Amino acid sequence: MRTLSRISAAAVAGALCLALAACANDAQVGGGSGGGSGGGSGGADQVKIMVGGLDKIIYLPAMLTQKLGYFKAEGVDVQLLTEPAGVQATTSLVAGDVQGVVGFYDHTLDLQVKGKHVESVVQFARTPGEVEVVSKKAASSLGSPKDFKGKKLGVTGLGSSTDFLTKYLAVRNGVDVSEITPVAVGAGQTFISALQQGSIDGGMTTDPTVAQVLAKDVGTVLVDMRTPEGSRAALGGLYPAASLYMNTEWVDGHKATVQKLANAFVKTLKWMRAHTPEEIAAKMPADYAQGGKELYVRAIKSTLPMFTEDGVMPADGPRTVHEVLKAFNPTLKNASVDLEKTYTTEFVKKAG
Repeated sequence: MRTLSRISAAAVAGALCLALAACANDAQVGGGSGGGSGGGSGGADQVKIMVGGLDKIIYLPAMLTQKLGYFKAEGVDVQLLTEPAGVQATTSLVAGDVQGVVGFYDHTLDLQVKGKHVESVVQFARTPGEVEVVSKKAASSLGSPKDFKGKKLGVTGLGSSTDFLTKYLAVRNGVDVSEITPVAVGAGQTFISALQQGSIDGGMTTDPTVAQVLAKDVGTVLVDMRTPEGSRAALGGLYPAASLYMNTEWVDGHKATVQKLANAFVKTLKWMRAHTPEEIAAKMPADYAQGGKELYVRAIKSTLPMFTEDGVMPADGPRTVHEVLKAFNPTLKNASVDLEKTYTTEFVKKAG
């Protein structure tokens, strides 16, 4: 694999410091410096994984796998870090500071055209799990994506998957990307505050933020992509999103460790399918239910349809993602993308 370009050490260090602080109370932090394999307590392989928001339900399998003890059972010492926007998580991966990212699959295509080879090794979701909400103040003038022109639309971060999807919804509904203003507002309370204060007219977010917006009655749902039906209606097909993606070179050099990760995550996906939202919520850190336990359970129930049960990439998913990205990204539109190199099913198909 080509040598990956290094990104500002200071910026990455700062992001990692914030990530460690954010999840220190929840993630079971592995020992050592996290070089990638070996050297952990009891000889366990060590892996650092950056999650694009540990408390987001779309990324729930990461912490749930930790809480269920499946990483430990497989003999892998996983350190979960958190970064609220997927684009920053990807930055940490490209810089070599983490071995994996739990984030959106679409970043693998974007990175490939930039000469960086990254692949999804476990596909958690077949839909984005994202919801476009509109503030009560702007609801009269924003009834569908056709009304995006001139609007300030919240995304987790510029260059993030929410940014990608917002731009696609605009283009698909006849609005040029130059006619909208994406605003980076993160998720959770920062998103809700931006909606309440009028800093944004609407925005794309996930549960539990969606559930909190509705409970506080500060916004309504405009586009719902939490279900396969919603994804097809908004995007024209299934849009595989939440995944574990890693540098291809690292995967090729650490296949035994990657297999352990795949085994653990597939066990979790099967466990989720066999248990109720209440049982899933009970396994998660208590502070993830910021809007209250009942609201958190409701949010999990709304999001569960997005998850796969075996970690396998949906057959038509990569093509849909490519079509979406090409619609607004000139770099991808004019580039050749080898979709087969953006994911692998080698490990999940061996997982028991």
